[in-house]
This record gives sequence, C-alpha cells and structure tokens, in this order.
Amino acid sequence: MAKLTTPVAVNYHPPVNFHFEVHFEDLGEAGDVQFQSVGGLNAQMQTETLKEGGENRFEHIVPVRAKFNDLVLKRGILPADSPITKWIQDALENFKFLPKNLTIQLLGEDHKPLLVWEVSHAWPKSWKVDDLNAEQGKVLVETIELTYNFYRLRNG
Repeated sequence: MAKLTTPVAVNYHPPVNFHFEVHFEDLGEAGDVQFQSVGGLNAQMQTETLKEGGENRFEHIVPVRAKFNDLVLKRGILPADSPITKWIQDALENFKFLPKNLTIQLLGEDHKPLLVWEVSHAWPKSWKVDDLNAEQGKVLVETIELTYNFYRLRNG
C-alpha cells in the first residue's frame, strides 16, 4: 500500500485499524511498546456562550479552546522492570511526574507509517490491571490512562 491519499480514486481502500505502533520518547524498547489497543484520540472544541444586550432571540456561541480526552493504552502486562512500568510507578508511587511525548503510527501493508499522531506532554493518570482469575485462561492485561496537552495528526 502506498502513502495514504485522498480517496478520489476508484480503487481506494481505507487502512485497517489493527496495524499500529506506539513509541515513547526516551522510553522505547522494542518489546515495551506493543499495545493491544489505543483509545482516546478525541478532540472537541470547548465553547462559551455570550449574551448580547438587547438581543433576546438567541445567544452567540463562540469557540474557546480544544479539549483532548485521556489516552487509553492496553497491553499484556510486562515485568516490573520495563521502562514504561517504571515511569508509571515513579508517577503514581513517588509523585515524580516526568511528562513524555509519544507517537502513535498507523502502519500500511509495507509496515511504513501512513498516519502519525504526535502526542505532547503525556503523563500517567491511571494504571489498572485486569482481575486475576484461575477460572479463565486469558492474558493478563494492563490499562494505562495518560493525560496529555494535545496531539497533532500528520501523514507518515
């Protein structure tokens, strides 16, 4: 698959959502960035309502700033000495927050990036581990929730 282009051609096929990578700035090891899912790439414009004196038929709604949802990353749990796990523990146990930039890359058939989300100033807000259950034969999954300032979308 070539670079992602505007779907004007008859043979355009949208990319699949399961071929992606996540890279943390200053933390990435090959085995430490494999996530099962990434959620929360949402942006919404916050607004303010202004009332005009003498005009009672309507209110003006104006844009104020963009708001970005928390980023939710899921993966099979890794040993406690993985760089991302240490980073999370430092924040949640020692109150030592070191924000990181990260990139999320949607990959094409040739394993090259089609789209890249550049996430700025992320820090761990929540860390959850699935229930331990001897009756189910599932992989133990951890969920990492990150708060961040904003993201930029660009072509790969």
